[in-house]
Amino acid sequence: MRGDEVKDKENQSIFKNIRVRIFILILLASLLAIHPWYTADEGFTTNLNYGLDLEGGSWLRIKLQGAVTQVDADPGMIVKQMVESTVGTSIEVTDVNISSDENSNEQNYITFTTDEYFTQSQIDLLGLGQATISRKDDRTEVTLYSSKQSLIIAFLSNSLNTEVVPIGYVDGTEYEIRTAVSEKELQDLMATVGGSIVENTDGTLKYREGVTTETRDMTKDILSEKLNSYSLGLKEIPLRTVGDDYILIDFAGIDLATAKDIVEKPGKFEIRMQTIGNDSVHVLYGDNIESVGVPGFHEGQWHTPFRLKESGALALQRIAIETGATDNPEAHWLDMYLDDNEVYSAPLSPSAAERLKELPIYAWESSTGGDEESKIQAEQLQIHLRAGALPVNVELVGSGHVDAALGKQFKTQSVIAGLLSLLAVAFVVFRRYHQKEILMPMVATSICEVFMILGFAGAVGWQLNLPSIAGIIAAIGTGIDHLVIITDEVLYEGKLPSTKIYLERITKAFGIIFAAATTTTIAMSPLVVMGFGDLKGFAITTIVGVFIGVLIARPVYGIVIKELLQKTD
Repeated sequence: MRGDEVKDKENQSIFKNIRVRIFILILLASLLAIHPWYTADEGFTTNLNYGLDLEGGSWLRIKLQGAVTQVDADPGMIVKQMVESTVGTSIEVTDVNISSDENSNEQNYITFTTDEYFTQSQIDLLGLGQATISRKDDRTEVTLYSSKQSLIIAFLSNSLNTEVVPIGYVDGTEYEIRTAVSEKELQDLMATVGGSIVENTDGTLKYREGVTTETRDMTKDILSEKLNSYSLGLKEIPLRTVGDDYILIDFAGIDLATAKDIVEKPGKFEIRMQTIGNDSVHVLYGDNIESVGVPGFHEGQWHTPFRLKESGALALQRIAIETGATDNPEAHWLDMYLDDNEVYSAPLSPSAAERLKELPIYAWESSTGGDEESKIQAEQLQIHLRAGALPVNVELVGSGHVDAALGKQFKTQSVIAGLLSLLAVAFVVFRRYHQKEILMPMVATSICEVFMILGFAGAVGWQLNLPSIAGIIAAIGTGIDHLVIITDEVLYEGKLPSTKIYLERITKAFGIIFAAATTTTIAMSPLVVMGFGDLKGFAITTIVGVFIGVLIARPVYGIVIKELLQKTD
């Protein structure tokens, strides 16, 4: 009787075990995260986010346009061409003192003379550097203080109408040109200023089509924010990089035409200031925008508020003063462009123009009008300002579509495959042990592990696709292996041993399980870090399943199997 009382006491205490309580709490949390629901209109729904192959939809592959190169040019010819093409008159370069060594402490300058009268504002608008201007014998003498790198960047940016970023390089300076330009086009362009693309030791040119890894990742992050900011009732749109030049985008549940329309809207955001007539000058790119607020309605107008970084605010103040917008704002409108298409244009308000004469303005509001269409424009402008500043232009190079019915079929088949694998495992386990006391907790543990994996996916908004489902099925198999190890150690002699021996054997079992789990995690880690497309989902699912099983489910199985086997003694 005393032994039976102890057994009863142990049976009653299973739910007081901290591991069992944690197990139950995580199951409940997984239920909340998955949130299964049924309505007459939508049928059975959950919070789970399904990928393209399970939901149907479209995929797009875009190419980042750009080139990385190393070029050289004649500084004097750069200044001559840029000044003459801008002011429309000839100049004579009289002195060039430009060092090829960017680290040199020597002062670099170029002096030129002309019959035309130059102002400091005209020189500043050229973007060639600081300058001093003097007038003598009816001729203007201008001394520009700059460097070869700055002059090359200014020339390429002006000629190609794009950003050019210098990249530190051991043998000189490489330049990332953030637009499409072929090797021949660039070589011909540099020839106009006495330059060329630098050659490698083997005679090939230092030129490659594409962008840097940093620019690719920046474009991916900005594009992701842009795409997921659209309020279309969509779940998160996943993006992944393919090499340095391509980005692959999955639009689950979206038709191909809509997907193309969404992707083609983001682009390179730029603010320009009108100078004379239809001409304009660059003010800033979207990366100088610090934050964007929610559109609001006041004073009879819809407004989109945004705030500039210090560099952007100073640039806008300088350009506004140099172009005369502070004195006559109606003649110098502020234009905003997305992929070279105008998305907003308006003059500075009189109060803003007056204030810019003294101080830069950091907080701005763009007004669009007072009607419903103006509200839509203000909301669209918010999106353009917040995430439209892609550092490079993109080109659509591939697309495809998965029919929704086919996606639904894949989803159904995935569920059937999972159930069949679980039934097959249950059959093998029963054939091995011939005890329902072992079969039931083993199958229940596997089901609970799958439920927890799905709960994790629902909680973090992780998108499930076919490789992820394969990972879940693999987790079931791995989990059963571990449970068999535990069971075999516990029933080493065909019956439940004493508590002391049980603890020794269960410790040995978990030693084997931890070693196997570590091996699996290490094997899958390269797929997660290196991101081989859809295989990343398979690897993450497997690793998550291993951690959930080893840290949560397997220990509880060990407790439950001991209690159930004690009842059969």
